[in-house]
Amino acid sequence: MSVQEQAKSALFAESDHLDPRVRRAARSGARRSFVGRLWRRAPRAFLPYLLPVVILASWQVASRTGFADPVMLPAPTTVLHTLWGSARDGELWDDTRASLFRWVVGFIVGGLSGIVLGAAVGLYRIAELLLDTSVQMFRTVPHLGLIPLLILWMGLGESPKIVLVALACFFPVYINTFAGIRNVDRKLIEVGNVFNYGPAKMLLRVVLPGALPQIFTGIRYGLGVAWLALVISELIGADAGLGYMIQMGQSVSRVDIVMAGLLVFAVVGKLVDALVKVAERRLLRWRDAYVGV
Repeated sequence: MSVQEQAKSALFAESDHLDPRVRRAARSGARRSFVGRLWRRAPRAFLPYLLPVVILASWQVASRTGFADPVMLPAPTTVLHTLWGSARDGELWDDTRASLFRWVVGFIVGGLSGIVLGAAVGLYRIAELLLDTSVQMFRTVPHLGLIPLLILWMGLGESPKIVLVALACFFPVYINTFAGIRNVDRKLIEVGNVFNYGPAKMLLRVVLPGALPQIFTGIRYGLGVAWLALVISELIGADAGLGYMIQMGQSVSRVDIVMAGLLVFAVVGKLVDALVKVAERRLLRWRDAYVGV
């Protein structure tokens, strides 16, 4: 039995001989302490949602009082009613699944390519000389200008939509991976050399941990850009998806359908970003960074 386990056993053994009133007082104090911690943390937990709630409440009041045209700016309750009807009919789930499939596949292709190519260019000067100029030139080409070419080359199926999403997220991930590796402190590399780290060990123990914060920044930014590119791709030649839902709402002059699609985009995007932030916190627990005042 470890020292910690022995100490716990001794503590519990002693607590069994305490007066029952003392034990009840200790438990009550622990409960009050727990409730107090929750009460102190509650404002900070709800603060991120304060502004969205204020916006929704103002929007609802403006639509109901006639300050805003309820046709051009339907109330949030109307938008939610439209969403509920679409979910009940199954159309919302079909459109969401189609969009998530394109988004996930496109990000896997583009994001992994960005990490691999950014790491190669960041680690090897010869790769930077061969590839970086071409990548930077291609990065300045507008994605909208590629849509006619993608349709001519690949048709109106899933391929051009996935390629457009992959291209959109590739460049943020590539740039941040490259910059993250090049911004690793040279003194850390020298320490690795002192310990006789080989190339693989240097990469895993020094370079990759030092570059991870910026790589995660690229991933978060790439996910957002890919979401935007997905909307554009689904507005052209799609028969399912949230972008298609928005387009159909525009074609029949239903602003509530358009806003319902945008609301789903916003909620799903926020959920995915929150998951990435959780993964970032867990993988970068060792980082002692400034978090604001």
